[in-house]
Amino acid sequence: MSDNAVLRLREQRLARSTRPFLARGSRAIRCQACLLPQRHCICATREIHQANSRFCLVMFDTEPMKPSNTGRLIADVLPDTQAFLWSRTETDPALLDAISDPSRQPYVVFPASFATPPRQVFTEVPEGSKPPLFIMLDGTWNEARKMFRKSPYLDNLPVFSLDVSASSGYILREASRPELHCTVEVAAALLEKAGDTQASAGLSRHFTHFRTQYLAGKPHHPVHQLTAKNEESL
Repeated sequence: MSDNAVLRLREQRLARSTRPFLARGSRAIRCQACLLPQRHCICATREIHQANSRFCLVMFDTEPMKPSNTGRLIADVLPDTQAFLWSRTETDPALLDAISDPSRQPYVVFPASFATPPRQVFTEVPEGSKPPLFIMLDGTWNEARKMFRKSPYLDNLPVFSLDVSASSGYILREASRPELHCTVEVAAALLEKAGDTQASAGLSRHFTHFRTQYLAGKPHHPVHQLTAKNEESL
């Protein structure tokens, strides 16, 4: 657990809470590393990968405490991942240090349509550039837009925009738009773009296993009902 930046952030957020955080399924006895019910724990299958790319997660308020959060999976697979809580009025100095690291090229991962000229927008990692630092705004779509608009320290950084045409396989939470993808799906696509193919494949496997085990603990989830209907029709 100690090398997972999101779990460390979760501990900090819980410590300052004035009331218990009750996520869905809060009565379940959970593994405190993967946050899944203990009988569905995935810690034994966790893979560690090294990558040229690095991720910096800027997380909205209670996001690190949610068992359904997938930013945590990035930190599972890539131990160099950094995670910070977002605040509109107070910015963590360590976050500012991370994005100003002279050895890396920072990119704010967000749709190009939200970047106002003359802000640079990239869809590929430029050949010969510094290793990328992908800054990911982790929250709901509305929360991510708020972070994008109200984080002046990000305004002068280039945007990295992904065209992820395949539909999302997340299904753990309902997306506000069908083309939206969860944090870990975007991260896997970014790793592929940056040439970190083994890390991308490992992260995708970890996400697939997490999703399977997460849903296994929710027998009343609509996906189970859909599967049952399909089996009955065979």
